[in-house]
Amino acid sequence: MACFIVPAAEAVITSVVTKVVESKEKKVLSVEGKVEISSENKLPLSKKIKWLSNLLWGGSALLAFEHVWHGEIEPFFPFLTAAKSSAEWTAMLQETSTVGVAMAISVTLFWTGMVTVSNVLEKHKKLSLQPIRKE
Repeated sequence: MACFIVPAAEAVITSVVTKVVESKEKKVLSVEGKVEISSENKLPLSKKIKWLSNLLWGGSALLAFEHVWHGEIEPFFPFLTAAKSSAEWTAMLQETSTVGVAMAISVTLFWTGMVTVSNVLEKHKKLSLQPIRKE
């Protein structure tokens, strides 16, 4: 019914966090002068948070489309068909608090795995670029 609202709310928060982190990264770059992030073989944090934001926005959009397809969302107030009666309202809140939260946590855990793999690859690449010293 409204399970897409929780991942969409997290997507809004991560979008704001992405913009804040991007602005801080730009300030650091302007203070330190011209620093090549690619030379460090490391992705900026803002890009990794953007991955989470994109996953959440995409999933929320697909879920919203699915709910529109099944007639659970309508183009006029109260928009959610479950919001018309108090009995349906409690069922909607129950679904949102269980299914919506579970989906948001699942996407965030998947993203955590992506970031972990990215960090391991960055570390491996950094180690492989180290010159070999002969003693």
